[in-house]
Amino acid sequence: MGPPCLKLKPQREKSLLRHHPWVFSGAVAETLGDPASGQSVEVFSSEGHWLARAAFSSHSQITARVWTWDEGEAVNSDFFRRRIEASVNRRRELQSSTDGMRLVNAESDGLPGLVVDRYGRFLVVQFLSAGPEYWKGQILGVLQSVEGISGLYERSDVEVREKEDLTQVMGVLWGESPSGLVEIREGPWRFLVDVQNGQKTGFYLDQRESRQAVQGLVADLFPGGSVLNAFSYTGGFAVAALAGGAASVVNVDSSGAALELAKKNLSLNQLSVASEDFIEADVFRILRKYRDSGASFDMIILDPPKLAPSRSQVMRAARAYKDLNWLAFRLARPGGCVVTFSCSGAVGEDLFQKIVFGASIDAGREVQILSRLRQSRDHPVRLSFPEGDYLKGLICRVEA
Repeated sequence: MGPPCLKLKPQREKSLLRHHPWVFSGAVAETLGDPASGQSVEVFSSEGHWLARAAFSSHSQITARVWTWDEGEAVNSDFFRRRIEASVNRRRELQSSTDGMRLVNAESDGLPGLVVDRYGRFLVVQFLSAGPEYWKGQILGVLQSVEGISGLYERSDVEVREKEDLTQVMGVLWGESPSGLVEIREGPWRFLVDVQNGQKTGFYLDQRESRQAVQGLVADLFPGGSVLNAFSYTGGFAVAALAGGAASVVNVDSSGAALELAKKNLSLNQLSVASEDFIEADVFRILRKYRDSGASFDMIILDPPKLAPSRSQVMRAARAYKDLNWLAFRLARPGGCVVTFSCSGAVGEDLFQKIVFGASIDAGREVQILSRLRQSRDHPVRLSFPEGDYLKGLICRVEA
């Protein structure tokens, strides 16, 4: 008996021919054989033409995620070694400036559902779908050989696994445990990362280049200025703004633990702000309080968490994004800047710009876009997989 197969409905192979890696359940006419979740399946068109080799999922609406479009390429231990080594090698040029980076970016690196981040001597791994979970042992065998690594830690504590009928998992996979805080370097800066309990895998690695942009913007336009850092998390943008010459940075976050780590990160970089400028509170409430008190700032940074985890939540998220940016435009001094982000993949770049535009109109402010910001280059986006382009940012100047 041959390998299990998926046969698509007529005219449903178009996305696969364009190398989009997902096969949705509605496109499948027939499943031949009895594939286990995560097992490799052959994907055929309705006319019987071989299209791809993919990881099967019996529970997700994404029935298969493509490993390869090369019929002669087997999916085995050597396959994962080649793919992971190639992905790591593509980040070699970053190693001179940082030891905190993404080494494997899932679909965009040809390894759907697998995320690997490096923090100093540790790798933090996420198995987000059935395919990498099925090949977990082989993947870990490859990761153990990454140069300079002394431990692997799993952070598969994400809700998306439930769509694949996988439980959430955390813990040491191999080697040393990253107990306590792990220190990483990012150019001239140092950051402490809680890889066991922090957001995502511990740190916003995807904002590296945006932090550099904020430092440069403050140095050029607002030396000695005031900054409001909303959703400040562990202080990455605070370090950047102070390094650029800001006189004050107010950090607002709902997590007291994150703010305590932000204080440590400022101290680690020989920077400081007043203790009252660390505010544990709801950002929306604090922004309204500042508006009502007539406060103003030279720069306001808005880096909220994902407000639209799915397309069904886009409209609700759009209202929240508009509210945030409306408040920020009201708080920005004439000539000041609002640096605003969305990490919701379901909110496209055009929609996000329209939301920010609507906020500026409602705030009665004339606003220019000075530049656009993206996820850092160790989070590449494969052209055939636009869903990987999730982070978008705008540097907006409020006209005097």
